[in-house]
Amino acid sequence: MKNNDSIRSFLAGINGRDYGAYQSLIGEYDFGDFRLIIERIPKDPYAPSFTGLYRAVFNKSYTYIPPGLGENPLRVTAFGDFMIRRFFRESEAYSFIRGTGNSGLITVDKPGQAILERNSFLVRDDTLELRFFVGLPAEGRLINAKLAELMILEEVPRIMKKAFFRENIEPEACLNHLNTALRSEFLRSSLEEKNLVAFIADGSILPRTGGDSDEPVESRCAVPFSSPESLAENISLPDGTAVRGMAVPRGITLITGGGYHGKSTLLKALAAGVYNHIPGDGREMAVSLRSALKIRSYSGRPVAKVNISPFIDHLPGGIRTDAFSTQNASGSTSQAAALMEGLEAGAEVLLMDEDTCATNFMIRDRLMQELVAKEDEPITPFIDRVDQLYQDNGVSTILVLGGSGDYFSHSTTVIQMKDYLPLDVTGRAGELVRTFPSPRRMEGNDTHITPTMRIPLAGSVDPLNHYGKKSVFVREVRRINMGRTVIDLTDLEQLEELSQTKAITEAILFLKDKLNGEKTIQELLAVVEKQIERAGLDGLSSLLSGNLAGFRMIELAGAINRLRTLKIQ
Repeated sequence: MKNNDSIRSFLAGINGRDYGAYQSLIGEYDFGDFRLIIERIPKDPYAPSFTGLYRAVFNKSYTYIPPGLGENPLRVTAFGDFMIRRFFRESEAYSFIRGTGNSGLITVDKPGQAILERNSFLVRDDTLELRFFVGLPAEGRLINAKLAELMILEEVPRIMKKAFFRENIEPEACLNHLNTALRSEFLRSSLEEKNLVAFIADGSILPRTGGDSDEPVESRCAVPFSSPESLAENISLPDGTAVRGMAVPRGITLITGGGYHGKSTLLKALAAGVYNHIPGDGREMAVSLRSALKIRSYSGRPVAKVNISPFIDHLPGGIRTDAFSTQNASGSTSQAAALMEGLEAGAEVLLMDEDTCATNFMIRDRLMQELVAKEDEPITPFIDRVDQLYQDNGVSTILVLGGSGDYFSHSTTVIQMKDYLPLDVTGRAGELVRTFPSPRRMEGNDTHITPTMRIPLAGSVDPLNHYGKKSVFVREVRRINMGRTVIDLTDLEQLEELSQTKAITEAILFLKDKLNGEKTIQELLAVVEKQIERAGLDGLSSLLSGNLAGFRMIELAGAINRLRTLKIQ
């Protein structure tokens, strides 16, 4: 191991040379309080950050370690999440462009609002390891050694001490982070035994700041959530306290109400409830079953031999719907495919918002039934399958709906959002159904809704570009560049952050050589899950990295299903 002073000597000898000369810095250095391992340095200042990797390893005795850290894997996950957020915050003051390309950056992928497993901060038996990126500075493509010396020898140690050393960590904040994750997970684990699919605690702040931001609005600008008495549930927590909130039971739940009264905001909170959230997020105690899946239509997506026949039983030209394939799905076929793919991947709760659904997939009213005969309409609308999904498959549905009362007769719970607060109007909806029975006719038949367990074939994953070289990268949460194609994840709305998408990409590449025409998609998901349990997120790739975060297998299935090169046996 070299002394950190040797870095100064190396830099003095390469000042003004081509950027590639920075490679001479790769190695391990003793900084006294920690070891710095320079694993990889990009050969170009414009290269993506994932091509570089720095590791700082320090002894646990230097930092605050919560009591009983190893008693529960979730505590370790939450501790790593807490620490990487500290590093990100402290590095922001030093991480800015100071030259060309990525010159001057000292950073990690920005954490979102969810508490996730991450390979950017690892807890070992005696040591802790941080993995991060440094954009060594350049002017053009020439090395700026003076600034590099400042960054590596002064700024990095300063950030390390501020972020991780015991004297700068508030134990209360750390414990609060861990306990928040534990409370959320306890609430989620309580859902099954109480026959619920979701729970939202009173006082939760559900609205976000808007746009692409997942951060909460200021509490003074939001109406705190409050459960109607008829849906209220008190859940006792392990610490002896109890939390009151709205319980969403299994079955078919409608969320209705006027425009801009909070319907979609509630559904988004339920969709985000599959994750634990950081203190101050506002949704710390808004939880849903892990298997809850947001479904929508998305025209133009590819579909590979999905059995959509329970919803679309024939198409013009004799196109098969029991093994439907297309490179350009319509609104209705894309939504039917997403639903059946979700069932194949294990979804137990479907979340839908009429704003992002295909109208003809959701319902055909009586006038349309009279105008277009059933034999001329291949679609059996969701309204005529939603009961069967629950009764035969045990799959619950939560649906935001403001335009059709025909769903009332199929609902088990109806929630009206009024002035951003929920009202239980299940009884009133039932009275209206009895007073004004729907004139529409039930369509479809009693065919069981059974997803096909599909088997991907070799060659489904092709990471090679037009020049025959591996080209795989991720720069956006919902877009994976894979060889000659793009995997468009726009309709996978429950992905939270970039590091999750990067991990899903590594999982797809991990499966590439396991697509032997024998394992189903569900079995392949189990292979990935077992690999992560055995070796952590690092087990997905032979190349060490520090920018992967935990994801659900259901999103991995979604990404595989959106491969335009996917081949199914």
